Amino acid sequence: MTDSRTLARTKTLTDEPIGRAPRRRSRLTPASRVGQIALYSILALLALVYIYPFLVQVATSFKSEQEAASNPISLVPQTFTTAAYERLFLNSDFPLWFANSAVVTILVTLGRVFFVSLAGYALARLRFRGRGLIFALVVGVMAVPSVVLLIPRFLVLNQLGMYDSYAGMVLPLLVDAAGVFIMKNFFESIPPSVEEQARIDGAGTFRVYWSVVLPMARPALITIVILSFQGSWNELTHFIVSVQSPELFPLTRGVASLSSGQLSQGTQYPLKLAAAALMTIPVAVVFFIFQKRIMNTSEGAVKG
Repeated sequence: MTDSRTLARTKTLTDEPIGRAPRRRSRLTPASRVGQIALYSILALLALVYIYPFLVQVATSFKSEQEAASNPISLVPQTFTTAAYERLFLNSDFPLWFANSAVVTILVTLGRVFFVSLAGYALARLRFRGRGLIFALVVGVMAVPSVVLLIPRFLVLNQLGMYDSYAGMVLPLLVDAAGVFIMKNFFESIPPSVEEQARIDGAGTFRVYWSVVLPMARPALITIVILSFQGSWNELTHFIVSVQSPELFPLTRGVASLSSGQLSQGTQYPLKLAAAALMTIPVAVVFFIFQKRIMNTSEGAVKG
């Protein structure tokens, strides 16, 4: 009888989880609670200061011309109107500008992802003479302001016969020094042993890059996609020196022509800010979509 009780007690003890300390809720002291409230209040205020101009932009796009001039920073239009958007689509070439920007941005994003990843892999893995010098030049280009290269870029495009064409708009943007820098550093973080099995199986350098290493670089590739899309969509200075025909204008050139008074005189604040509000939508959508993918990829890497 004693043995059965002892066995039952032993079984009960062994079934209970060992080493789990009871969870204690952290209790904030009054001073800590006040500090936390103050911190969150400051962060909320900074967020409001940051987002307020965007809210003014959206609100002004639904105002009349007179109200936008008399009360420009009000967030609630007294007379809600979509006249600015109607003028934008009916009396301007906004749909054409949007289509041109979409074509150029998609081509630049796809091409840049391929070329900067290929260049980054070559600088990270291949051993050839002058590799260090090439990487130093890439880093040096990052330090040069883009406005300094505008006139040389115009001269090159003009001499090559690519001025005022889609080729002149797309080709100079296909390679980005910052993208090469990001991809090189990411590829160097991947152990070379990952590629050895593929080389043993007879895979060449490009096959190893394309089938083995590139799928592992998904976080860096998503970063390049976001930066490339945002940069090419919002690009203005390059399109100033590469295109002149109105039928090739992207959104940035088109909105700039609105700012110079293309559609009648006056401040045209609702018209300009309506165009600016529509310009931000694609970038915001792409950012939020790929930001979620970055978070999912990071969580999978931690779990793996």
